[in-house]
Amino acid sequence: MKLSLFYFAHDSASPGQAGRYELLLRGAELADRAGLEAVWTPERHFDQFGGAYPNPSVLGAALAVRTQRIGIRAGSVVAPLHHPLRIAEEWSVVDNLSHGRVGIAFASGWNAVDFALRPENYAERRTAVRDTAEQVRRLWRGETMPAVDGLGRAVEVRAYPPPVQPELPVWVTSGGSVETFRAAGRMRAGLLTHLLGQSLEELAGKIAEYRSAARQTDPGWSGHVVLMLHTLLGDDLEQVRELVRDPFTAYLKNSANLTAKSFLGKDVDLAELNAADMDYLAARAFDRYFETGGLFGNLERAAELLPQISALGVDEIGCLVDFGVDNRAVLDGIEKLGKLNAIAGG
Repeated sequence: MKLSLFYFAHDSASPGQAGRYELLLRGAELADRAGLEAVWTPERHFDQFGGAYPNPSVLGAALAVRTQRIGIRAGSVVAPLHHPLRIAEEWSVVDNLSHGRVGIAFASGWNAVDFALRPENYAERRTAVRDTAEQVRRLWRGETMPAVDGLGRAVEVRAYPPPVQPELPVWVTSGGSVETFRAAGRMRAGLLTHLLGQSLEELAGKIAEYRSAARQTDPGWSGHVVLMLHTLLGDDLEQVRELVRDPFTAYLKNSANLTAKSFLGKDVDLAELNAADMDYLAARAFDRYFETGGLFGNLERAAELLPQISALGVDEIGCLVDFGVDNRAVLDGIEKLGKLNAIAGG
């Protein structure tokens, strides 16, 4: 099993404040030297929660020229918001800048407001993600794509520049739909997932379904599963708990809709919740994530969790690190992740 770095922050920086991307850049450099597998950046729009990451290809280009060997991945590209030609072109540039280190997880998108960019694609977004991923794969190989130009003429177009990698590494992002797990296996794509709204036991069953679909598609291939986990490693378990508690609880409040659904199993009208209700939900969420839903504590405790995570069928842990903890503590923790990665077998 391998470890990678994952970013998905609530953007708390003030307008005009310098250093918004310092943790991203310095963390990627540290992860590169520490031997981690990849660094992932998401696509999010129009909200402080994740809104510092509106375009993973732009950030991927910055990371490509600041690192030497680590994988540069999108976690994820919201496929229905983009034309496949633009995805192929942008990421081929990053592949060239990085000398062949990119990979893309494709997502259908879940936030309706994001679709202000392409509202016509919201209804069919789950179908669009699979079609787009396959179109980008074909373009990546150098195949042409039929299109209509500005004069209304039918043309065949090819994406430029040519990428370095002959095949694009692809994952499909799933929040827990078992059908999406199966579809990823049938597509011969990797799977990117998380623990929000699904237990470890449920995840293990869904990964088994993914593996089965993958082997039916290609008997010699069983897939690749990446699990996102919030992470902070330090020297002492209780010290880490107190260091994480306030910023991570605030982070969970900023994703309150998702948090409530995760623990109550249904959508909640947050307008009906008072401050005490919100504090209660956030406290429950913190306890759950700290004890069983993340990599928190010292190196020894994290190492003890690795066999449990591997037993689920996970090939790689995407360590989410940017949830409000002081940058210095996060960067120190990334150095420790290098040691954990060696223990994990990466």
